[in-house]
Amino acid sequence: MTSASAGDRRAPAPADDGAGALRRVVPPARRFLARRKGVLVRLGLWSLVESAQAFLVGFAVAHAVDEGFLAGDTRRGLLWLAVALVAVLSGAPVVRGVFAQLAGLTEPLRDGLVRRAVDRSMALAALGGPGGTDRAAVSRLTNQVEIARDSFAGLVLTLRSFVFTAAGALIGLLSLHPALLVVVLPPLAAGLALFLLTLRPMAAAQRRALAADEALGDHATRSRAALRDLTACGTGPETERHGAELVAEAAATARVLARWAAVRTTALGVAGNLPVLALLVAVPWLRGRGVTAGALLGAFTYLVQSLLPALHTLMTALGAAGARLLVVLDRILGPAPVREAAPASPARAPAPGGPRAPGARPAPAVELRSVTLSYGARAEPVLDSLDLRVARGEHLAVVGPSGIGKSTLTRLVAGTLAPSGGEVRVAGRAVTGRAAAELAALRTLVPQEAYVFTGTVGDNLAYLRPDADRADLDAAVRELGLRPLVERLGGLDGPVRPAELTHAERQLVALARAYLSPAPLLLLDEATCHLDPAAEAHAEEALARRPGTLVVVAHRLSSAVRADRVLVLDGVAAVCGTHEEVLDRSPLYRDLTGHWHGEPSRRP
Repeated sequence: MTSASAGDRRAPAPADDGAGALRRVVPPARRFLARRKGVLVRLGLWSLVESAQAFLVGFAVAHAVDEGFLAGDTRRGLLWLAVALVAVLSGAPVVRGVFAQLAGLTEPLRDGLVRRAVDRSMALAALGGPGGTDRAAVSRLTNQVEIARDSFAGLVLTLRSFVFTAAGALIGLLSLHPALLVVVLPPLAAGLALFLLTLRPMAAAQRRALAADEALGDHATRSRAALRDLTACGTGPETERHGAELVAEAAATARVLARWAAVRTTALGVAGNLPVLALLVAVPWLRGRGVTAGALLGAFTYLVQSLLPALHTLMTALGAAGARLLVVLDRILGPAPVREAAPASPARAPAPGGPRAPGARPAPAVELRSVTLSYGARAEPVLDSLDLRVARGEHLAVVGPSGIGKSTLTRLVAGTLAPSGGEVRVAGRAVTGRAAAELAALRTLVPQEAYVFTGTVGDNLAYLRPDADRADLDAAVRELGLRPLVERLGGLDGPVRPAELTHAERQLVALARAYLSPAPLLLLDEATCHLDPAAEAHAEEALARRPGTLVVVAHRLSSAVRADRVLVLDGVAAVCGTHEEVLDRSPLYRDLTGHWHGEPSRRP
């Protein structure tokens, strides 16, 4: 039985803290690296040279001081400094060799991600059903693929450099004196631990930032494609407000990223500055344990020239590039869409009572499943977990006080407004996120402010059905009682000047246009408010005779009485039934009935 109800049935969406993304990304990453063992081996050999280079620089400086200059042997000191210089200069060929091998990893990665993104987009396009248009594909193929390649290259470079450089520097410190490690390692470990604590929230913030970027791009794409519909339906301000909310969401995610970047900067300060400060403070203690001046200078060299720069680069790259890489790979390598049986096109769906497959049940003309709509994260919901089913061919009237959500409901059904939660379906097909052309085939929305443009009468009437012939136009004029206006304007070929028409005349033109529309669902959002009661009754009766389903936001009680069923919205509970049923069940409807009749409301 078709019903409408309101109640809080919302369930919070599961939070993704990054562990799920890591589980999804690690297996394909392992397969990718396993196929390139030769590149990894060559990259490791070049890195061993870098580790030896880091060891030699500090070791040579320490021996130049202790065995050369402080011992009075200048020649020996200069020889050790020459060894340090050769170790520094060897960095150039090492870098060249590393970058030569790096291309063997990054370019195959980029090519694979592009193929995956294209396959995903084509699969979504082939679905044709809800979500069949992948408007985020452009972001994946351009911005996100490049982010993945650059981030991966940076991570490979920095991880490799840190591991081998740190190994060489720590071995060098140990060879100079074990006490040096006691002083240097604690602040290094503290800074690194603080940094690691930021990785998961940084990844979550980066994921939200990319989602906000995709949502904003999707909104811009849909808005550009639906400019004429937005003008015709008067939903431009609503679309603008939604765009502003998406911009605000993107700005909020940027601020969250900035806050975690500040924490990461603190970690860099701890790991990058405290070891040097600790070494300076501990000089007397170290000297008392036999650490020579050369060993102290070598330790400072290890810190300043090798260990701290490598750690700083690692933390910067892992904190930014690592989080971005994990999020982007998860979005591109996510589960591929599964093909579902596409529902019949509404233009070809059988009319109620028409032939259909044995045992098949036609989808409702309109179905809302736990639909919630709030204008803002902390705002009270306009519609709260609303369930509604409207059968094909049914005539439903929606009533309620001003501002209760009647127009919001019609826009949700029309697909020009997305719900905060729940699902809206028309003829069995989800409307949220559909292209303007798909929505036009499903429904026609006539708002309170009728859209009439400069052109002929026939052009205005055939706006939603360009293939309408003369007989079709004449039938619409006759059914809607538009003959006097058409004759005054000079017939179907007569010119229409919107400024010269009254509000009622504009509404009649818009209603006749809706009558001709091939869409199976017709939504009237107080579209007869400027007509007198007789003209309103004539128009609604004509539209009710039209094949299809009619949903009317009632302006007068007579509209509710003419309907098959009435939906009453009062902000607390939604009541749906026939006029008599709702009169018994809804105190608000009794009050509205008394107001419309100009008499006290009837009480049970």
